[in-house]
Amino acid sequence: MSQAAKDKPPRSFETALAELESIVQGMESGRLSLEESLAAYQRGAALLKHCQNALAAAEQKIQVLEADELRDLPRAPE
Repeated sequence: MSQAAKDKPPRSFETALAELESIVQGMESGRLSLEESLAAYQRGAALLKHCQNALAAAEQKIQVLEADELRDLPRAPE
């Protein structure tokens, strides 16, 4: 992957997560040089931040959508 492609933000949460999983596998393999490991760690940290932000935004949207809609479910007749 070119440096320009590595610097681009991911298109979606799923894309970021897949790239992050690939980075983890590459680092766990032990086949990366020190420089490659540092670059992979840096990209992984950026992807992790992207995923955390996407999850926080989704959670906030859900809370807004469910405002005043959260209530106990009715019990089934016994």
